[in-house]
Amino acid sequence: MSEEKNIPIENETTEEIKEETAEASEETAEEAAAEETAETEKEPEEKKEEAPEEKEESEAEKQLADMNAKYIRLMADFQNQKKRFEKEKADIYQFANEDIVKSLLEVIDNFERALDASQDDGSKFREGMEMIFKQLMGALEKAGVSEIKALGEEFDPNFHNAVMMEETDEFESNKVSGVMQKGYTLNSKVIRPSMVKVAQ
Repeated sequence: MSEEKNIPIENETTEEIKEETAEASEETAEEAAAEETAETEKEPEEKKEEAPEEKEESEAEKQLADMNAKYIRLMADFQNQKKRFEKEKADIYQFANEDIVKSLLEVIDNFERALDASQDDGSKFREGMEMIFKQLMGALEKAGVSEIKALGEEFDPNFHNAVMMEETDEFESNKVSGVMQKGYTLNSKVIRPSMVKVAQ
């Protein structure tokens, strides 16, 4: 009789254990689900936290690119300004004597007229004047002064100042047929164009 009574007790205990394990497994499942939802909720927060950092990095890169572009532009402007200053400085050195040379050209013209007027004079005085004239022209050539070639050359308005046209068989049309006043350049710059006659 006692054995038969114990059997139901054992069944009841096993059922209680099963129920407890089922409840425990349900609790663990609920806990796991809650942890998963918490992790999924944390992920967007982490992404949200990363987004401002990425924005800061992109803004910093843009600022760096802008600064580099500004630096390159400034360097280009500086180089251009430096070249302009160097050119102006070179021009000052090259053409500093321009006013003096222009005033000397009138003296040269008168010198040549005096020599032309005394062509028939074979005196030592004329020879001495010719030597002085050559010395003067040599000094001017060293300073960068050159005579503009005109007679027989093609008329060029950049170097020649035509004052009249003439009919002649000696020169072709549009050629310089006569020089009324010599022209000169200073370091390739025209300081006085040649006054010429041009063949028709």
